[in-house]
Amino acid sequence: MFRRSFNRFCAGEEKRVGTRTVFVGNHPVSETEAYIAQKFCDNRIISSKYTLWNFLPKNLFEQFRRIANFYFLIIFLIQVTVDTPTSPITSGLPLFFVITVTAIKQGYEDWLRHRADNEVNKSTVYIIENAKRVKKESEKIKVGDIVEVQADETFPCDLILLSSCTVDGTCYVTTASLDGESNCKTHYAVRDTIELRTVESIDNLRAAIECEQPQSDLYKFVGRINIYSNSLEAVARSLGPENLLLKGATLKNTKKIYGVAVYTGMETKMALNYQGKSQKRSAVEKSINAFLIVYLFILLTKAAICTTLKYVWQSTPYNDEPWYNQKTQKERETWKVLKMFTDFLSFMVLFNFIIPVSMYVTVEMQKFLGSFFISWDNDFYDEEINEGALVNTSDLNEELGQVDYVFTDKTGTLTENSMEFIECCIDGHKYKGVAQETDGLSQTDGPLPYLDRADKNREELFLRALCLCHTVEVKPNDTVDGVTESSELTYMSSSPDEIALVKGAKKYGFTFVGVQNGYMRVENQRKEIEEYELLHTLNFDSVRRRMSVIVKTQSGDILLFCKGADSAVFPRVQNHEIDLIKVHVEHNAMEGYRTLCIAFKEIAPDDYERVNRQLIEAKMALQDREEKMEKVFDEIETDMHLIGATAVEDKLQDQAAETIEALHAAGLKVWVLTGDKMETAKSTCYACRLFQTNTELLELTTKTIEESERKEDRLHELLTEYRKKLLREFPKSTRSLKKAWTEHQEYGLIIDGSTLSLILNSSQDSGSNNYKSIFLQICMKCTAVLCCRMAPLQKAQIVRMVKNLKGSPITLSIGDGANDVSMILESHVGIGIKGKEGRQASRNSDYAVPKFKHLKKLLLAHGHLYYVRIAHLVQYFFYKPLYDAAYLTMYNICFTSLPILAYSLLEQHINIDTLTSDPRLYMKISGNAMLQLGPFLYWTFLAAFEGTVFFFGTYFLFQTTSLDENGKVYGNWTFGTIIFTILVFTVTLKLALDTRFWTWINHLVIWGSLAFYVFFSFFWGGIIWPFLKQQRMYFIFAQMLSSVSIWLTIILLIFVSLSPEMLRIVLRSVRRRSTRVHHLISSSA
Repeated sequence: MFRRSFNRFCAGEEKRVGTRTVFVGNHPVSETEAYIAQKFCDNRIISSKYTLWNFLPKNLFEQFRRIANFYFLIIFLIQVTVDTPTSPITSGLPLFFVITVTAIKQGYEDWLRHRADNEVNKSTVYIIENAKRVKKESEKIKVGDIVEVQADETFPCDLILLSSCTVDGTCYVTTASLDGESNCKTHYAVRDTIELRTVESIDNLRAAIECEQPQSDLYKFVGRINIYSNSLEAVARSLGPENLLLKGATLKNTKKIYGVAVYTGMETKMALNYQGKSQKRSAVEKSINAFLIVYLFILLTKAAICTTLKYVWQSTPYNDEPWYNQKTQKERETWKVLKMFTDFLSFMVLFNFIIPVSMYVTVEMQKFLGSFFISWDNDFYDEEINEGALVNTSDLNEELGQVDYVFTDKTGTLTENSMEFIECCIDGHKYKGVAQETDGLSQTDGPLPYLDRADKNREELFLRALCLCHTVEVKPNDTVDGVTESSELTYMSSSPDEIALVKGAKKYGFTFVGVQNGYMRVENQRKEIEEYELLHTLNFDSVRRRMSVIVKTQSGDILLFCKGADSAVFPRVQNHEIDLIKVHVEHNAMEGYRTLCIAFKEIAPDDYERVNRQLIEAKMALQDREEKMEKVFDEIETDMHLIGATAVEDKLQDQAAETIEALHAAGLKVWVLTGDKMETAKSTCYACRLFQTNTELLELTTKTIEESERKEDRLHELLTEYRKKLLREFPKSTRSLKKAWTEHQEYGLIIDGSTLSLILNSSQDSGSNNYKSIFLQICMKCTAVLCCRMAPLQKAQIVRMVKNLKGSPITLSIGDGANDVSMILESHVGIGIKGKEGRQASRNSDYAVPKFKHLKKLLLAHGHLYYVRIAHLVQYFFYKPLYDAAYLTMYNICFTSLPILAYSLLEQHINIDTLTSDPRLYMKISGNAMLQLGPFLYWTFLAAFEGTVFFFGTYFLFQTTSLDENGKVYGNWTFGTIIFTILVFTVTLKLALDTRFWTWINHLVIWGSLAFYVFFSFFWGGIIWPFLKQQRMYFIFAQMLSSVSIWLTIILLIFVSLSPEMLRIVLRSVRRRSTRVHHLISSSA
C-alpha cells in the first residue's frame, strides 16, 4: 500500500523501476492457480488543487507565504492586541479584500478544473464482463478491464489494442489533444488476437501483459503479452508504442476496437505529461520584493526615530505627565522597555501604509486583464490554421519587454516545415524535376529531365527505395473494393519529409499505393503493381539519424533500404561510392535544402534468419529494450551500397528575415539551435539575415577541431584565438555591447553538438577547465550564434548556461516541436509556434503564436508597453502611499486604484506602429531600466517633496486657527482632511499628466474617482453613523470647503506639488523639439 501511494505521489518521475503484470479481463490465466487481484490506482483524473475541506486552510497558507500578506497580517494582529493610534480596520479590511479576491479567483479556477474532471470521470464507457457489454462511468475502469471504444470516441485510459473491426487488426488514431498532430496514426493488434472481434470471443481470452511502470514519454512503451490456451504453452508477443492507445486520443476511420486497460487515472501518459511546470518569476516581481525590503527598512527607521523622539520629549516631567492627563497607577508600574516596544509597534502601525497592500491585487488584475490584448490582437491571427495567439500564463507579460537573448529553432520556426521535393542524385547524376503537380497528378511528357542519366536499373532501385523506406500511410477512404485510384491518393505521416519524398518518387513514375495484409504496394512506371512483404521496420530516432525497412520481393529476395543524414549513412557504405554523392549533398546543403542519403543492401536468407531472431529477441526484452534494439540495428545497417541522395526544400517563413533584423536592431542577441547539419543551417541563417554578408564567422565544429590529433588542444587554441580577436574589437571599456555592434565589425559563431559536449565535459586539467568561461566570453561578443547538430537536452543546456551569466540576462526560447520543449521550459519566457510538428511546444509554452513573424510585435510593441505600464504602476503605488480609518482604508482601494489600473491597461506612451517600425526604442527599457535605482530615487524624492509641501503648506495656513469669517477655530481633523484632499487630487492629477493616450475609460476613472472622493467625504461626514463609537469626521468636510482660504490653499499646494513634474514635461518637450530641428537641419545638409 505504501509503495502504491509512493508511486502515485511520484507520478511525474520519468524513470520507474520494475514492471507490472496485467491480467486481461481480470481473469486468472490458469484455473489451477489462485488469482490475487492486484491493486492499481482508479481511473479518476484529478487536475484540481483543492477540495471542499482543505480549500480554506491550504489557500490561506499559500497566500500568507507572500511576504506582503504576511506583513499586513502581523500589523493587523498588532493593532488588535496593542493600543495603537489607528483602528485594526485600516489594515484588516484591505488585507481581507486582497485575500478574499485572490481566494475567489483561485477557487473559481479550481472549480472549473473540478467541473472538467467530472465531465471526463463521469463519461459513459462500455466494459466487457462475463461476455456482456456493461455500461459504466469512466472512473470505474480498473486495470485489466477490456474496454470497447467506437468510432470518434476518445480512449478513456491507456489501452493495449487487442482487436478491431478490420481484418488485419489495425485502427487509426489521432492524437491532436496530446501533441496537436491531427494526422491519423496506425496502431496494430498482435496477430494472435486480431480474430477476437466478438464479445464472447474476447471475453474467453486468457492472457497476461508484462509491461513497464507508467512513464511520461508519449512515444515509448515496452511490454510483452503472454497468451494462454488449453493445449499449448503460452505464446509471447512483444508490445511497443504501435500497440498502445493513449488516453485522450481519438479513434478515427475504424468502427470499433477492443483494448485492455494497462494504465489508468493519474498513471496514464496524458496525466503524467500534464504535471505542473516550474514557477517563473519576472524581473518586475523581483524588483517589487526589493522595493518592499527598502520601504520596510524605511518604516522601521521611522518608527525607531519617532519612538526615540517621543521619549526625548517626555524626558521633561511636564511633557511626560501634564496636569490634564495624569497617568494611572498601572501605567506608572509598566516596565519601561515593554512600553517602548509597544510604542515602537504603534508607530509601525501608524506608518504602515507606505507599503501598499492593494498593489498586489492591482498588479494581478493588470496582468490578467492585460493578457487579453495579446489574444485579441488581429495581427496575430493566421487564416491558414484559423487561430490567433494564445496566452498560457499572464505572469510574464512585462518580461516580454526585457528580453536579452532569443533562442530559436530552425525547422518549422524560421522555416515553413512544408517540404517540397526539389531534386535527387543517383550515382552522382543529378535529376531536377521541372514537372508541375496539379491536384496530385504529375504533368510530364515522358521521363523527367536529367543530366547524365544513371543506369535504368539503378534509377528504379532508387525510386523503389523512396516508395518503400518510410512510415507513410494512405488514407483508408481511398481504397474501394481493393482497387486504388492512384490519382486520388492522400498521404499521411508524422513527418512532412517522408510525404515529400513519396510524392517526389511519384513525379518520377513510381507511386506508393498503400499497405495491404502486410504487403507494401507500389505502382511502377509501367502502371504495374509490385508487392513487397514488409518484414521489419527499423524506426528513425534522433541518435541514429536514419531509418530502414527490410522487405521481401515477389521473387524471394530480401532487401534492406536505408535513408538518413549523410553523417549517419556515409560511414556505413562503400568508400568509393561516397565521393560522387557527397559533392551533390554539400552543394544542396549550401543552397539551404534538407538532404537525405539513400542506401540498400541484399540480405542472404541465412543472414536474415539470424537478423530476424535478434530483432525478435530485442523486441521481446522488457529491460533495456531500446539499447538492445539499437545494437541490433547497428549490426544490420552495415556494408550497404549508396544509391543516391534527395534534396527537399523547407521554405523560409514569411517575414522571418525582417523579424530577425528587427530583433537585432532592438539590441537582442539571436541564437539558432537546430538539429540540422551545419551547411543547411548556415545557408538558412544567411537567408533569414541572422548572418550578414559582412559578418565574420568563427567556427567551432568537428571539422575545424579534427585538424589536430588532440581535439582538446586544438579546441583550446581556437577558443584563445577567437577571444583575443574579439577583445581587440570590443575592449572592456565598451559600456554597451548593444550599441557597439553597430560601430564595429559584426561576428557570428557556429558550433556543433559534439564540440559543445567537448566544452561542457572537458577534462579538469589546468589547460581545459576554463573552456566554458572562454566560450561564454566569445558568445557574449558575437551578435549571432548558430548551434547545429543539437540534441534537445543540449538546447536546454545552452539556455541554462546563458541564464547563469553575470547579470542574469533574460532569455526567450521559441520553437514548434516536441524537441524544443526542454529549452522552452528552461528559458525565462517560452514561446510555442502552432506548427506542423505537433502542439507539444505550444502546450508547454508561456505564449503561443502561429508564426515566427509575430514575435516582432509581441516583443517590440506588446512587451514594451506591458513593461512601461507595470513599471509605472509599481512606482506609482510606492509613490502615493494617513488619518481617519475609513479614509485610510478607502485610499488605496477606491480613491486611487482605478485610475492607475486603467492607465496600466490602456496607456500607449508611444504609438504601436512607431514601436514596431523603430526597434531601437526597445533598448531604452532593457535591463529593467524603469525600476532601477535612479527612477526609484526620483519617485521617492517626488513623494518626499510632495509630502513636505502638503504638511508644511497646510501647517503655515493653520498659524491662524480661525479660518472662517465667524471666527470658528479649526482642529486637527480639519488639518488632516485638508492634507488628505490635496494628496488625493495631487496623485490623481499626476497620473493625468503622465497619461499620453486618452480614452473615455481614462476620463471616466480619473475624473470619476475625484468626484467619488468628494461624494464619499460629504456622505461619510454628513450622517451620524450608529455603529461608530465616536464620529470625529462629522460635518468636517462640508465645513472645511466653506472657507475661501482653504480653497486657495488646496489649489496652490496642488500646483506647487506638481511643479517638478510639469517642469520635467516642459523640458522634455523642448529637448524633443530641438532634436527634431537638429535632425531636419542635418538631413537637409
